[in-house]
Amino acid sequence: MKIKIELQPTLSKTKAEYYSVYFWYQSKRYRFSSGRVLGKDINPNHLELSKRHSEAVVLCSAFTMAIREGWRPETVEKKKETVFLIDVAKEVLSKKLSLEYSQSYKKDLVRTEKVWTEYLKSNGLSKLKVNELTVELLSEFVRTKASSARSMHNVKRNISALLKDELESKGVVLNMRRIKLPKTGQELHRPIDDMSTVLGDIKLYNDNLHLCCLMTYSMLLRPHREICCLSFSDFNTDFTILGLDGRRVKSKRNRIVPVPAVVREEIVSRFKTVENRNVNLFSMRRYEHNPSYFKGIWSKYKRQSELLSDKQTLYSFRHTGAIKVFEKTGSLLKLQQVMGHSDMKVSLTYLRGLEVKQLDVED
Repeated sequence: MKIKIELQPTLSKTKAEYYSVYFWYQSKRYRFSSGRVLGKDINPNHLELSKRHSEAVVLCSAFTMAIREGWRPETVEKKKETVFLIDVAKEVLSKKLSLEYSQSYKKDLVRTEKVWTEYLKSNGLSKLKVNELTVELLSEFVRTKASSARSMHNVKRNISALLKDELESKGVVLNMRRIKLPKTGQELHRPIDDMSTVLGDIKLYNDNLHLCCLMTYSMLLRPHREICCLSFSDFNTDFTILGLDGRRVKSKRNRIVPVPAVVREEIVSRFKTVENRNVNLFSMRRYEHNPSYFKGIWSKYKRQSELLSDKQTLYSFRHTGAIKVFEKTGSLLKLQQVMGHSDMKVSLTYLRGLEVKQLDVED
């Protein structure tokens, strides 16, 4: 039989990397996911995944020290404040905008928060308290404010990011799984068959787009988040190795990538025309182009090209490179490493979206 030791904070974690501290006091279990009740700004679940555990350990230590100094949870119940639902999303949004998320994700959150606020106001729910929120209300919001099944899933994900953790820190548990949405059909991404012909045609159209596609295919980099911001200083002295720190990579892990000879020739020829290494690879200045730079050029190229199908995008070069790597190595682990994926399951899901036979993680 497990003995319940009172006033002994313990750290817990869910499969979704959600951390909380719990302990027993007077035969009642208390759970906290932030240091707000202690007057401390400790919020592990507001951080990116790689930083949550260390912050959660700090949270657990804070409760341990507070209990030693005489703090007890009853003091919290006497000071309960009225928190309106309309304010929660605004508060969380301001915190998330200060973190290192992608600009597209931040814009998505801003748009969702705006629609959520308008929804509450238009339905006379501006004074709705956090403990009065129901899953049924959220379900109605998701279904009425999205135009398709895919956008429903996107709205549900965003509103969960804006509300779930913060409400649970206030003792309000939301079971978002109860919001059942129609399934969306998977898209099959089409690889590029005649890569040399397509790259040659792009070379004639635009040099910057050509180098971007070449690096996306041969180095498996992401065009908008990793390639667009590259400067010559990101490479070693002879341009044989590229190093990107975790702040510039989607998986938040450092990436060290060898540079193929064909890419190195292009980079070296460009470097001969600049004065120092702190220059962007594409603007040839100290500034970089806007995040949509390659998206705009690609759209214009695709409209006049007869070599591509509707299903092929700028990311098709990365998809094609991924297939080549897997066909050559047969290793899901190696594919995960070269793609810069945070987990092998991500690589497996990636392959299933391409024209590759079905696999299991065990395979």
